Amino acid sequence: MSRSAKNPIRVALLDDHPIVRHGLGKRFSDEADLHVVGIYATSREMINGLRVAPAEVLVVDYSLGPTEIDGVNLLKVLKIKYPSSRILVASSHDSPATVELVMQAGARAFVAKAEPLSALVEAIRIVVAGGTYTSEAGAAPAALPGMSVSAGCASAGPALEADPEGQQLSPREREVIRCCLEGMSITEIAQKFSRSSKTISCQKQAAMKKLGLCTDSELFEWRDQGKDLDWFSDPQ
Repeated sequence: MSRSAKNPIRVALLDDHPIVRHGLGKRFSDEADLHVVGIYATSREMINGLRVAPAEVLVVDYSLGPTEIDGVNLLKVLKIKYPSSRILVASSHDSPATVELVMQAGARAFVAKAEPLSALVEAIRIVVAGGTYTSEAGAAPAALPGMSVSAGCASAGPALEADPEGQQLSPREREVIRCCLEGMSITEIAQKFSRSSKTISCQKQAAMKKLGLCTDSELFEWRDQGKDLDWFSDPQ
């Protein structure tokens, strides 16, 4: 069923950048079939605001400030509290691994911020109609026949069979890998733990080497083979 000004799609927006909030809010308001019911700067504001003004589609920035809920955890909270709302993630972090993680966490669409606003508007209509949408920028690259994604890595071989229990990752290496699996960038992890980006990068590289992995894609594949994210938590 097509929507119109008489029966518009109720949209709520979350982004920590004022210019982005203003721009998206104005763009959505220009569409006859969209009605913006809330524009929020923090996840707490959105979670509380949706109680008063429910929305069919939640347009969420995946990477908020260092004091905010991590991207995947935010999606989980929104899915639990507002299961009838469809989540659309808009982010500048549009690597294939991040897009895959976002969709697995329950989002119905992922739109890269490099795309035109018309793509975001169209994605909203698609998810309301029951479909899903992902940006071409975030599509996984196709591997050539017979070639591994990690063909240039020195540890080529059955890396995904590595046994983490025998690798002795340090607590900090574990927390860095956990954050990477939640879609956080090196810069975001550095801000979260008040360390330098160089330190975080070194800890990630050390952990990946111990796990026998070479790329982020291999890391996510390793996780998808049934590894428990709780294993990466600091020991109690």
